[in-house]
Amino acid sequence: MITLKSDREIKGMQAAGDIMVGLFHALSDYIKPGITTWDVDHFAYEYITAHDATPGELNFEGYKYSTCVSVNDMICHGCPSKDILVKDGDLLKVDTVINYHGYLSDSCHAFVAGTTTPEVQKLMDVTLKALYLGIDQAVVGNRIGDIGWAIQNYAENEMGYGVVREYIGHGIGPTMHEKPDVPHYGEAGHGTRLKAGMTITIEPMVNIGDWRSGETADDGWTVRTLDGSLSCQYEHTLVVTDDGPKILSSYDHDFDAKYLLK
Repeated sequence: MITLKSDREIKGMQAAGDIMVGLFHALSDYIKPGITTWDVDHFAYEYITAHDATPGELNFEGYKYSTCVSVNDMICHGCPSKDILVKDGDLLKVDTVINYHGYLSDSCHAFVAGTTTPEVQKLMDVTLKALYLGIDQAVVGNRIGDIGWAIQNYAENEMGYGVVREYIGHGIGPTMHEKPDVPHYGEAGHGTRLKAGMTITIEPMVNIGDWRSGETADDGWTVRTLDGSLSCQYEHTLVVTDDGPKILSSYDHDFDAKYLLK
């Protein structure tokens, strides 16, 4: 079932998104070589709870952590661990959900620990652009397939990277996963028609190499690229409005000026 959100619900989700953004800015200073991914998760838990919110991922379907911290060839769902030491140049994707008094925001941001490389920076740039090309299609009257096609056409056909098929975006609201499903591939003009008040996540996972993922790790969650190539992810929660898509988890308000609620 797809629910159209009221102004009150959208404002609540925006408040959750504001906490998310503060967390990511704090992590941009915190993430550095020498820490562990468990340190990142603990930092996030302390930040979220200090802001009168709860980590939506904690205990979701048995998941034991407040964040997913996926490093280098991990596509998604990376379980934080004291045994995963962050090294110079590592690419970390931190994905989490903020629950603020029942209102949710779901977002992922990519960070480089220490010094980046041209290869990593290009992957990050391509993934971020793919996300925004998808967001630009989230307008009233378009279809879900328009979002996926914009992402896939750019990342795969223009840039030669692989867009992960197995893990997709989704509706979000009172619960973490609602309809509609939001794949990052597909055919323009196909799928659910978008209406004002829909709140969805768009979260492309882009691999430098093969788009396919390998087997899920023994921890039951962590997913890596099939060929060991680097993977990147960015994600926003947004609402479809009569005035275009509005991002509820904006990391850069200047960059996102036209996507912000007024």
